[in-house]
Amino acid sequence: MRVQLAVLSCAAAMLALIATPTLGQKPGVKTTTAPPTSATSGAEMYASYCAACHGKDGKGNGPAAQALKQPPTDLTTLARSNGGKFPGILVAHAIAGDADLSAHGSKDMPVWGPVFRALSQHDQAVVQLRIANLTKYVESLQTK
Repeated sequence: MRVQLAVLSCAAAMLALIATPTLGQKPGVKTTTAPPTSATSGAEMYASYCAACHGKDGKGNGPAAQALKQPPTDLTTLARSNGGKFPGILVAHAIAGDADLSAHGSKDMPVWGPVFRALSQHDQAVVQLRIANLTKYVESLQTK
């Protein structure tokens, strides 16, 4: 249980990065817990877990973006950058934390697999549902 809480706290800390610079200070990190969301709603999960960095529109312009070492990926151009085909498997692996994203910049993005396992009481079917629905939502953000 302590490991679950630590994972949730670490991921939530990354999730809750906020850009609140005060005179001469860099944006900081606000620690919070990951809020529960519906596993069936990719939009709700995106708003709760991704929009702080990637922005509501997925362009990488969320309020926490300026606190990161490297700008978040513009999620709206994933298909365009992949020859017009949305890289769903890569996105799902990135969300779960299974992908090596070193070629895509820093490791600022939290690994959501352990967080989703904790939120889903380790029900692997629910974890996979979360990842699939969040991936589908990111696919819906693609520019035409």
